[in-house]
Amino acid sequence: MLSDYWKISLQDLALPNFILLGRISPMKRVVITDYLAPPASIESGVLEGVADVECFLAKKTEDLCGKLNGVDGIILCHEVSMTRAIVAELDRCKAVVRCGVGFDNIDCRAAGERGIYVCNVPDYGVDEVADHAIAMALACNRGLIKAERILRESLEPWDMRAVQPIFRVAGAKMGIIGLGRIGGATALRAKGLKMEVQAYDPYIRAGTDKLLGVEMVDLEALLRTSDVVSMHTPLTEETRGMIDANALTLMKPSSILVNTARGAVVDTKALASALEQGEIAGAGIDVLAEEPARDDMPIIQLWKASRRPPVNLLITPHTAFYSDTGLVEMRQKAAMELRRVLTGQPPKNCVNAAFLP
Repeated sequence: MLSDYWKISLQDLALPNFILLGRISPMKRVVITDYLAPPASIESGVLEGVADVECFLAKKTEDLCGKLNGVDGIILCHEVSMTRAIVAELDRCKAVVRCGVGFDNIDCRAAGERGIYVCNVPDYGVDEVADHAIAMALACNRGLIKAERILRESLEPWDMRAVQPIFRVAGAKMGIIGLGRIGGATALRAKGLKMEVQAYDPYIRAGTDKLLGVEMVDLEALLRTSDVVSMHTPLTEETRGMIDANALTLMKPSSILVNTARGAVVDTKALASALEQGEIAGAGIDVLAEEPARDDMPIIQLWKASRRPPVNLLITPHTAFYSDTGLVEMRQKAAMELRRVLTGQPPKNCVNAAFLP
């Protein structure tokens, strides 16, 4: 009977997807574009009752073409990009959340022009990346990579010749480029090792250097005087290729370069040449301009080369951010940001506000 249609129980009213007149609101649709494989249990748990979550596992940006229609929210990792062409296909997307700190693989202007929030997770993995940067610096300085490769072949020489030269860390200068959350955490660790810390950051908040006990210097002075140079900048047009062939020639022949920031802030072709020519003593690289790595990259060819003595080069596969706890934190915070937007709340970490209507 028609009158029975209007008999709504209190239990029915408590259902999150119930709408009067007997219609059920559809669950929103969220896509994780790359890197993370199903089941997306962390994201699904955070978005329960709001959205269904799919994992695309795209390996290149082109894999996304024509597949994002009808998507309400996107979580993007680091293997693909959200280009202007891809953004143009988003017909109802409210937000793109970068599951990480850097957001240079998203066209923030294009998204903003369409009223789409671009957000990131700026405060996860600070300790992990700082630990990784210090670990790379110590491994290069202490000759761990050189000794392991030399001794594996012949067990000779079983003495200090396998690791020479090594400078004393206590009293050495750590130069940090970018004194944000991670750069600051790295500075504190370096100070714990009794290193003198100097930094370059034209956008530093006033007083940060005093809080950390760090001396601020210009970029050229940092490169010329640091024993270790550690990169902690975002990737912008200003920082792209910041460490190029010219910058490397300014560094001391005994110095070490560490990059756990964004791959393209270092010209790795120039770095490979500098290492081969002995212009710097070592490098620890966690990020590349193009990932995953390819065999035709000069830095990879140098790293894989069988030579004696080996080049003091340590490469890790974009893992500085990672710990079991850190990965969970990153994924939870990315999903929480998306949940806020999809439930009508303002995001906490919007990075494209300047381009929004």
